[in-house]
Amino acid sequence: MRLIVGISGATGAIYGIRLLERLREAGVETHLVVSRWGARTLLHETSWTKERVEALAHTVYAPGDMGAAISSGSFRTDGMIIAPCSAKTLGAIAHGVGENLIHRAADVVLKERRRLVLVIREAPLSDIHLENMLKLSRMGAVILPPVPAFYHQPQSIDVIVDHPVWRVLDQVCVEAAGAPRWSGEMGVGD
Repeated sequence: MRLIVGISGATGAIYGIRLLERLREAGVETHLVVSRWGARTLLHETSWTKERVEALAHTVYAPGDMGAAISSGSFRTDGMIIAPCSAKTLGAIAHGVGENLIHRAADVVLKERRRLVLVIREAPLSDIHLENMLKLSRMGAVILPPVPAFYHQPQSIDVIVDHPVWRVLDQVCVEAAGAPRWSGEMGVGD
């Protein structure tokens, strides 16, 4: 399996990092683009360097490299995940504005009818955001805000971060070791 991963400048850089870790564990070939603002946010929010994050990927592209392999539909992939996905990136993709390689690669994934998963990190959502999400959903993109779940009673922030990442992996048919699955059983209380 071969997937493109984009990390944009929205808060939540840890989702992109954790996604790359899980994809590496699953043996998935990853092609990474970190936007300029994604790199800034990464340094601001985490202890990870851009170089350390890039080392998790098989291939890394500069955000301005519009001649990269992933900018062409003839380069076969199984899809793309943008985690986190900023409102700016969402809008650029929804309106076909290929300002950087993340936008262009997403456009290619859509035109080739491949899987595009957008881990939108914005709140509250304006009408513009909602309209852009609906537009992309109608084009086949999966809109997946990283909403944590608490039914498995997470005991750490790592587990809270992992849950949305497991949901993303489900969308691209990658099995994640240790992902809790709902059994249908609930405590009954009083």
